[in-house]
Amino acid sequence: MKKLKTRIIVDSTADLVPEIKARVYTVPLTVHFGQEEYIDGVTIDHRTFYEKLVESDVMPTTSQATPDAFIKEFEKARQAGESAVVITLASKFSGTYQSAMIAAADYENIYVVDGTSAAMGTGILVELAFRLLDAGMSAEEIAQALEEEKKKIVVVALVDTLEYLKRGGRISKTAAFAGGVLNIKPVISVTDGEIHLLGKARGSKMGNNLLVQEIDKAGGIDFSRPVLLGYSGISDALLLKYIEDSRHIWEGKLKEIRYTTIGSVIGTHAGPGAVVVAFFKNQYNAEQNSSD
Repeated sequence: MKKLKTRIIVDSTADLVPEIKARVYTVPLTVHFGQEEYIDGVTIDHRTFYEKLVESDVMPTTSQATPDAFIKEFEKARQAGESAVVITLASKFSGTYQSAMIAAADYENIYVVDGTSAAMGTGILVELAFRLLDAGMSAEEIAQALEEEKKKIVVVALVDTLEYLKRGGRISKTAAFAGGVLNIKPVISVTDGEIHLLGKARGSKMGNNLLVQEIDKAGGIDFSRPVLLGYSGISDALLLKYIEDSRHIWEGKLKEIRYTTIGSVIGTHAGPGAVVVAFFKNQYNAEQNSSD
């Protein structure tokens, strides 16, 4: 039996570098500012979104991708005689994974993976999927591998405020209040589809140090896998400052530090001024350290 060609399908909350973005098929979520509806990444770009977020009195809301939107993409794959691996944001954050599962029920050779992350976290899982695809794996093999690999993904972020996460119902009011004190930068992590408040830092320098500590706590970064940084808002100044403050982590490990912006759906919950690091944790660090 001839091996089917495989396409990778994602939802629009996966933040990707341009060369990966050019290869995926995207199912968009929707962002609403009051009565105005925008298709994430299609009828609103990142910059316009953050301008509106800062200027608007209305807090935007987001809607999951529908089964119909996935069916459209699955139909295209079937017409092309291709199989597909579908990677969605965490099912704990959105019904998008459920929509993909409902849509996939009528199709063969479609494998849906709950990415258990968001933004850059999904982005690095997608990137890994392409590495496996380019290495000759079938859709089914890729999906199986991703189920294991996704457990190693860590996303740590320094957010400017917890206000947006609170309004979006993603964290409790008490956690948000604790972060709301003057110039306190909350540090959060996303692991296995859960948002955890890790600590609070006064000012961004201390926040950057906290981010570095969290990376160490996770056992360090597996540099043989994709690493991606990100920021929300219009300017990348805070992210560049973070890269400067944490230069010892990257130097000699990465040819270049790649970063991208957080899209409008996740940006609705993170708010502007966030700095994000997504990586696969180094599972073997302890063993390696003892054998070095």
